[in-house]
Amino acid sequence: MLGVVLGFLSGCGIFKEKNSGAYYQDDGPPKGGPDPSTVANPVPRAEPLSKIGNSSYEVFGVRYYPMSSIESGYSEVGEASWYGRKFHGRSTSSGEKYDMFAMTAAHKTLPLPTYLSVKNLINQKEVIVRVNDRGPFLGGRILDLSYMAAQKLGVVESGTAQVKITAVSTVLPATQQRTKGSSTRSEVLLQAASFQLKENAVRLRLKLIQDGMNEVRIQTVKIDERLYYRVRAGPYQDQDVIREKIKKIKSITGIAPKILVVN
Repeated sequence: MLGVVLGFLSGCGIFKEKNSGAYYQDDGPPKGGPDPSTVANPVPRAEPLSKIGNSSYEVFGVRYYPMSSIESGYSEVGEASWYGRKFHGRSTSSGEKYDMFAMTAAHKTLPLPTYLSVKNLINQKEVIVRVNDRGPFLGGRILDLSYMAAQKLGVVESGTAQVKITAVSTVLPATQQRTKGSSTRSEVLLQAASFQLKENAVRLRLKLIQDGMNEVRIQTVKIDERLYYRVRAGPYQDQDVIREKIKKIKSITGIAPKILVVN
């Protein structure tokens, strides 16, 4: 969707209004298609980041910085719209072809791909989608649904709906599964927090060490001329240990740590 949007930047009348919703000019529902009741939700699975679509980009003078990882239980509440036949078969931001009959979605900054639970807060319908595209870039909306996802959520006629989106993942979202006969295993770092004040990072590190987590260090990174101090624990390989460490960090900070795969 991002590539198509960029192609329209110099044009007029980009969007067409319908029933208080909106979709791209000449877009809309298809003629026919599968029965929504026969289309299953995608099954969340561990996947590597897409090779394209995860770098920063600019649309309508606004620069967006996609996340490289996502916290367990990440959620947003806001307005969702949908896009349909005009984009069917075109390339998405991840390089995949847009299939309006698949259970997919577009988000401005979530990692590609990400699996989301999407709940329509009006009718309480809920689906799972796989985010493989960028957008929407209109009216502060947080998600663009595929036509099929919009059908199953009851959004097609209204054009938009208030939704809650929640990240759905496997136990270790970005880990690579061991292949048969392989002697290597992915190592995982747990990022407890990121601070702009070094003193806060030092305090949290000491607290974690006092609670028995000796393998904690502070990593300093520079982003847009600003320094950030990231408190990270690990690396770990054993999934039982990882679950235990996640639980311990959450009990101290109040939020689940980011899970980062280092190999």
